[in-house]
Amino acid sequence: MLANCPKEVREDHSPYDRISTVEEDTWTMFFDGAVNLSGSGTGAVLISPNGQHYPVAAKLMFPCTNNIAEYEACILGLQVAIGMEVSKLKVFGDFALIILQTVGKWKTRDAKLVPYHDYLEELVREFQDVSFEYLPRIHNQFADALTTLSSMLQVTKGLEVEPLKIEFLTRQAPCMTITEEPDGKP
Repeated sequence: MLANCPKEVREDHSPYDRISTVEEDTWTMFFDGAVNLSGSGTGAVLISPNGQHYPVAAKLMFPCTNNIAEYEACILGLQVAIGMEVSKLKVFGDFALIILQTVGKWKTRDAKLVPYHDYLEELVREFQDVSFEYLPRIHNQFADALTTLSSMLQVTKGLEVEPLKIEFLTRQAPCMTITEEPDGKP
């Protein structure tokens, strides 16, 4: 399968190790695309230099392959970054095909993918500095979750969910609290 991890990638390091060494004015982007029985979707997460996350997801309303969904996800993220006037971007994806085609290690041979690759290259020229790096799927969970959500939801056109806030709960909801009432019995 084309998405297998290239030998030079080590899965025991977090991509956040690499992100922490990114220049102060460089943004990061994670992307993922998926095709499943429920539909197709894309997801990308842009992270500002100060750590602010900007998630974006789209349900694909046309038939496509997984390769096309991955390209759509990367393109969606790049378009949002351009719209936000990002000039320096480090892109991470768990789909080796796109990463290796974009960095020039693999040729784009599939006629259906050539227009996607050409458009992606056009978008890349909008940045002062952009790089692409493969990372294992385990480290791409946020973009993967957005992709899964966008592909499986049955939503009406134009639905926007803003902002997406993820909280960490350290206690159960009060409905699970057991209260003792003295009844005088042992």
